[in-house]
Amino acid sequence: MRHVTVARSKGACIMARYFKKDIDFLGKKKIFFIISSLLCIVSIVAILFQGLNLGIEFVGGTSITFSDAGTVSLDDMRSACTQAGFADATIQTTEANGTSGFLIRTNTIDPNESAANAASIAQTLGLSTSSYEVSVIGPDWGTTVLRSSLIAFIVAIGAIIIYIAIRFEWKMGFVAILALIHDLLIVIGIYALFKLEVTPNVVAALLTIMGYSLYDTVVVFHRMNENASTSMKCSFMSMANHSINQVFTRTINTSLASLIPVIAMLIFGGETLKGFALAMIIGLVAGSYSSIGVASPLYALWKDREPAFAKLKTRYGYERHVTDSVVQGLYSMADLNGDSERCENSSDDVAVSAQNFQQEELSAYEERQSAKSVHQSAHRGKQSRAQRKKHHG
Repeated sequence: MRHVTVARSKGACIMARYFKKDIDFLGKKKIFFIISSLLCIVSIVAILFQGLNLGIEFVGGTSITFSDAGTVSLDDMRSACTQAGFADATIQTTEANGTSGFLIRTNTIDPNESAANAASIAQTLGLSTSSYEVSVIGPDWGTTVLRSSLIAFIVAIGAIIIYIAIRFEWKMGFVAILALIHDLLIVIGIYALFKLEVTPNVVAALLTIMGYSLYDTVVVFHRMNENASTSMKCSFMSMANHSINQVFTRTINTSLASLIPVIAMLIFGGETLKGFALAMIIGLVAGSYSSIGVASPLYALWKDREPAFAKLKTRYGYERHVTDSVVQGLYSMADLNGDSERCENSSDDVAVSAQNFQQEELSAYEERQSAKSVHQSAHRGKQSRAQRKKHHG
């Protein structure tokens, strides 16, 4: 029975010493802030000094689509456009149903001139008049799209702040908007830096990114709000880091599930979808990052200054790892660490006790063996005397 007790004590101490560790996200908040600041600065500089490459939908122009170009090469099409007066044209190759084609964009807004130039290109390349389609877009249409998008953006921001303020608190709403602006600024900055064309599809992607970015942030904030309602025995920053770890797997799974179809759209989609897909990919990655590296540390720093949480910060400080029981207020990390040390000391005591037990058992065995030998010797002596007495008699 003593041996069984030793085994159980060792197992209990091993379970107490080993437990899952949190990833120290908020301990690296300064690194996250530096990365985000650099990205935002580069984006702002690119937007101010390089500007955005707006598509013809916003500035007006002509779009000519050649759906069946046969064996015409890109150089042949560029040469024909120059001869037709479209020297500034942007030419993209397309493919639909196994048939190669071209998409030509130019700033010409005169319908008659555009039609004549398109016919000249077709004649130069030996293409039929049914192989192309001309679309002329005035600048007013793009202005309407921009105005509508801006109104949608402002209304969405207002609605977000109101909802989060009612559901959680206004500080969460303010920080969520900062993270959202961070994400959109990075997407727009990349388009400006690499001179990528901004089309209505890109604008639609920006509005869609708002939803994905806010979703990740709200999931983290919701868990923080639940954990903050308990009588936790740790600082708000420690609790916030633990909350991020609790939903981290969910964030990764959601982001990957959203990225897979968008990446497929970028690779296999047509030219009109690639702009939307690229903006979505950048926005999804930035949104997942900002929910952990921007929104959470900003909110935690803000909350740490509140009187109630400031006392917890002074008492416990920042602990890179806390457990559910600490967040629930059952124990502090000092209590758990003390238990772990007691287990280690107990393990040493148990080992010594086990060794003493083995020595006692060995001594008892040796004593039994010695007594048995004495008994056997006495028995043999008795038998020997009996035999001698019988012989002499």
